[in-house]
Amino acid sequence: MELRHLRYFLALAETLNFTRAAQRVHVTQSTLSHQIRQLEEEVGRPLFAREGKKVLITETGQAFLEHVVPILRQVDRAVGALKESPDELRGELRIAATHSFNVQLIPLCLSRFMQRLPRVKVAVEELSGDGISEGLVSGRLDLGVSYRPAVPRGLRFEPLYNEELKLIVANDHPLAGRKRLRMVELNGTRMTLLAPHFSTRQMLDECFAAAGAQPQIVAELNAISPMIELVRRTDLCGIVAENALGNEPGVLAIPLESPTPIRTPGLLWSQQAHRSPASRFMAETIRQVVKQSSWGR
Repeated sequence: MELRHLRYFLALAETLNFTRAAQRVHVTQSTLSHQIRQLEEEVGRPLFAREGKKVLITETGQAFLEHVVPILRQVDRAVGALKESPDELRGELRIAATHSFNVQLIPLCLSRFMQRLPRVKVAVEELSGDGISEGLVSGRLDLGVSYRPAVPRGLRFEPLYNEELKLIVANDHPLAGRKRLRMVELNGTRMTLLAPHFSTRQMLDECFAAAGAQPQIVAELNAISPMIELVRRTDLCGIVAENALGNEPGVLAIPLESPTPIRTPGLLWSQQAHRSPASRFMAETIRQVVKQSSWGR
């Protein structure tokens, strides 16, 4: 079975007329009839019924049609994407990332993307991991940069690298001089962390439990930026990915061990939605930036 057989079949299924179908695919009527017979022999059942001058699609043909249409659409989109050069791509790309990636990674990727695809408008949102998953499932987003969702919900996750979370303290904090800390040493320490419903917080709670530590959580926030600011202005400690700090002044990052909290960021997209050429190009741009930079090293 070849691609032309499917195109001939679709033309006849839509017109139910050999003459018009042959004209649509630019072949003679006899050639079309021969190709349809070949397809029916391979399928093992008749796809069309001939009643005099009438052509009717059979029940098998109707079932076959339902599979053929999406296959041909996908092939046509793929061929179109190959023919269209980056400079000609237009439209809008909707992406979202959690805070730690929106500080440095996404702006760097955007600068490269916009140089190559200047006619594509990019809309970027900073959302929680759950918000990104919901946006992809609903079709409001094309691509996400986040952590692996606890519930896949029809999403594809592609790991990018392993990310180490570190303790952050103000420059004048008593722990500021430490080169490394064991998690158990945070027992009783005054801290600010993400709220319990965040997957990162749940992972940190598991690390504390494994180390036998019970820190004193005095502030729970739903975003990284205010947590960093709170650490800078108080005696509280926090735990974030170092990439989330950017060039924040007055805050230090200290590695943690026993256990070391590690998360795996990655690309997220819907398995059901069509991935546009712009979305694929952005994903490849992110892969290249991560590979060429210090992220995750």
